Amino acid sequence: MSEPDHILIVEDEPITREQLVSYFEEEGYRVSSTGSGGEVQQLVDHNDIILVLLDIKLPEKDGLTLTREIRAHSDLGIILVTSKQDQIDRILGLESGADDYVTKPFDPRELLSRSRNLIRRVRMQQKQKKRSHVRTFDGWNLDLNKRELTSPENIPAQLSAGEYQLLLAFLERAGEVMDRDQLMNRIRNREWFPDDRYVDVLVGQLRKKLGERAGNAKIIATIHGTGYLFTPEVA
Repeated sequence: MSEPDHILIVEDEPITREQLVSYFEEEGYRVSSTGSGGEVQQLVDHNDIILVLLDIKLPEKDGLTLTREIRAHSDLGIILVTSKQDQIDRILGLESGADDYVTKPFDPRELLSRSRNLIRRVRMQQKQKKRSHVRTFDGWNLDLNKRELTSPENIPAQLSAGEYQLLLAFLERAGEVMDRDQLMNRIRNREWFPDDRYVDVLVGQLRKKLGERAGNAKIIATIHGTGYLFTPEVA
């Protein structure tokens, strides 16, 4: 029998923290918890944690700082917990490497559903890495462990969480035209940015790192009226 998935709940409000711990334990998860941002890194380093529910407002270290630190060396799932007024924090959280967010007050059933979906995605990524942690295309290399893109001239570049997820989606469907809606559904829960034009922003950022301009892009080609086509063969 396999071990239950291990979740870390980081919440400085004791009643909310205890309620979440009890709820997820009743759903069959193994749960650790803390109310301090200063304890998070040690808990992540010394436990087989697959998902962190991370409050943004914490003593010692805030959730955005912790997200960047965790993401620097781990691909575990991160769900940020924010207030309704924290729109800018949500955007910063996305670029820092968070996978999703919920706003207070939240429905525990919705949080459970999001957590299950994210854990499933993390497991799929882990399986993909075991097969090979490097993808190559048109002279470029993508290191899945480091989230690092290396040019044919051997110059490395770090990808944001959004750029990384978008490039993975292209690599998985190379040679197929994908519209914005398909890409949004593959790279992130739509609640982050319900406007699928956000894909255009990410494509522009990714093209820049690939040394391309929209007018003459060859790696990520624009299919007018439809979406985008990733043209190289992938190994």
